[in-house]
Amino acid sequence: MLLRSTFSRIPKFQFLNHFCSLANVNTILLDSEAAISPSKLISFSSEDKAAEKVNVISYMINSCGLSPEIAISTSEKVHFDSPERPDAVLNFLAENGFSKSQIAELVRKRPSILLSNPEKTLLPKIEFFLQWTGVAKADVLRTIARDPTFLTRSVENQLIPIYNYLKDIIGAEKVATLVRRGSWIFNQTFAKRVIPNVEFLRALGIPNSFIALVLFNFPEAIGQKHDQFREIVEEVKEMGFDPLKSTFVLALHARSGEGNKVLWAHCYETYTKWGWSKDDIYMAFKKHPHCMLLSEKKISGVLSFLATKMGCESRMIARHPHLLFYSLEKRIIPRCSVVHLLSLKGLVRKDKSLNTILCPAEKKFLDMFVTKYAEEAPQLYDIYKEKAVVSEV
Repeated sequence: MLLRSTFSRIPKFQFLNHFCSLANVNTILLDSEAAISPSKLISFSSEDKAAEKVNVISYMINSCGLSPEIAISTSEKVHFDSPERPDAVLNFLAENGFSKSQIAELVRKRPSILLSNPEKTLLPKIEFFLQWTGVAKADVLRTIARDPTFLTRSVENQLIPIYNYLKDIIGAEKVATLVRRGSWIFNQTFAKRVIPNVEFLRALGIPNSFIALVLFNFPEAIGQKHDQFREIVEEVKEMGFDPLKSTFVLALHARSGEGNKVLWAHCYETYTKWGWSKDDIYMAFKKHPHCMLLSEKKISGVLSFLATKMGCESRMIARHPHLLFYSLEKRIIPRCSVVHLLSLKGLVRKDKSLNTILCPAEKKFLDMFVTKYAEEAPQLYDIYKEKAVVSEV
């Protein structure tokens, strides 16, 4: 419940009785009366400011649902001497369906929201997402709570133009999905980054479907500063990627951002440990660029099983990097175990290719290797379902 009396219940200097040597000391120790850790120290230039700060912190705790520690840090970012506007904002949020936890999250992430004009500033943003995107209200509220920056954007100058631009490229349904994700593509300096980057790709002749792939799946790549984006595009072109193939945009994503570059370095080191040469690594990258975004555990797990249990040369996988993306437990182990047992019984050749074993859909695999040999090896289905490794492998 919102308490307009939050401030009126706290005499102006109630908390000041607990402060130390106020005559010469500007450091204020907040009392446990508001459940605030006594170790938290805040400095102010005057008693009036100190009293205001204490009142704001108390309001954050009692009306917004913040913890004392978070209330202290949050109070540094917003100032008010009356609860009138904050009460109006909190009432508005509650009336529009935000839960107490969502309201607390909103205030924690963007405390300045408490000073907003609910009808003029907040309502138009909420109405935009409900009326334009077709996203369910519960999803809209969840998205805004996760990223209240949405509430700071101009509907006419930012949200509507961004929505229309994205809709023309990826379609309304996928834009709605971006909203549900809380995609920060809506928070980019859109005109300075996304649009110039998209137009640059178009100038290279990259098909609209591939541009849509980047916008929908890898918005962090298309949202880079334009100069950085151009450099990465040129780098990918120099690696030999064809702009008319989807691997071009996958490579663009793999080389974008500091996080992906760190992953690239870790993958390179891991493949090297498994005996891959530089040529092997770049061959695999050209075939499936995202093989340079896998974890060391994933790479080593697959290569270890195929090399030690199936007798495959590790470097051979560089020619078929898509195999690294299959689940070791759910696909590679059960399928290889079934085929290996069949080979022990002489029912299939020992040199069956991994593509033949791992690539078919499940029904086709069962038809080829399980159902077909049910009489000769009735235990095959159990081995497959139990995802067990045949002991002789």
